[in-house]
Amino acid sequence: VWGASQKMYGEAVLSEDTRSWIKVHRNALEYFDCCPKGIVPDNLKAGVTKACRYEPVINRIYEEFAEHYGTAILPARSNRPKDKALAELGVKLGKRWVLSRLRNRIFYSLEELNAAIREELKKLNAKKIKKLDKSRDELFLSLDKPNALSLPDKPYEYAEWKKAKVGINYHVSYGKHDYSVPYTLIHREVEIKATEGVVEIYFKGQRICVHRRSSLEHGYTTVKEHMPPSHQKYLEWTPERILEWAGKYGPSVKTLVECIMESRKFPEQAYKSCLGIIRLEKHYTAERLDAACFRALKYRALSYTGVKNILQNKLEAVEERRAARRIPLNHENIRGPEYFTGGLFDNTVSTEARKCQ
Repeated sequence: VWGASQKMYGEAVLSEDTRSWIKVHRNALEYFDCCPKGIVPDNLKAGVTKACRYEPVINRIYEEFAEHYGTAILPARSNRPKDKALAELGVKLGKRWVLSRLRNRIFYSLEELNAAIREELKKLNAKKIKKLDKSRDELFLSLDKPNALSLPDKPYEYAEWKKAKVGINYHVSYGKHDYSVPYTLIHREVEIKATEGVVEIYFKGQRICVHRRSSLEHGYTTVKEHMPPSHQKYLEWTPERILEWAGKYGPSVKTLVECIMESRKFPEQAYKSCLGIIRLEKHYTAERLDAACFRALKYRALSYTGVKNILQNKLEAVEERRAARRIPLNHENIRGPEYFTGGLFDNTVSTEARKCQ
């Protein structure tokens, strides 16, 4: 609700989280085609992290939104509805002139509902106020918009922030995907800023790298320049050497390790997993490890965790028992098919004779 003209905007959302809060703000500013110099919100968690009469703590994302549009966030005091009296009045008018008119209609999507709300808002803002003999639209054009801020060229793009610790493989995880950072930041804490399209990583307030956001779960996005000249404790390891070592414990172990390395863009990303699989031989025998890798390949459990679970639950023995059942029996007491087809069995023999035999 605007301060002078009382022009209103409303929208239905599925949640009261920060993403929805920012989305409604952005849509409202586009609807008005301008931005106020100050916004007075309530103290909901999506907008205000910590309510305080003198120094309220604004949600970081909400604060970035305000900076993008050049406006200021001025939260109302807690339990002081008069600080935002026009917003309270807007709720009353919204229930009376919008929701009440839609109460008997059935909507099958959020878009359909918001389209109907827009139509009712258009009527409400065009309706003349009796005391002033002017509509909210007319007052807005003469009072509020001339004193408002122009919108920037691009609307605000919602971004989430997250703190993360850089792993030994110089990657940080966000959204079940790993992104590389310079190897000099191993074990250091960084901040991740993620939008719908990109992932930015900051260290001590400075942006150190940007990646295109990926939806591939358990995947890696790695920049060659982020790799160390020597991969620290993995310096002596090469794909050929790991495959040679894996081959000592069985062909299935070697095949599994090769499949895991081929599934990564850079073989170094698979070193930890491959070395973990090979070192399982210290706790189990090489025969069991090879059988477990055979089962892992069969059921596409191409990971250290998959092989370890097979060994812990002794599932590799299931494959051995199945293989044993498939071995044909061949000894002197088995007559074989030729007994019935090669003339050894006479179909003319009577039932009584067969019983005697």
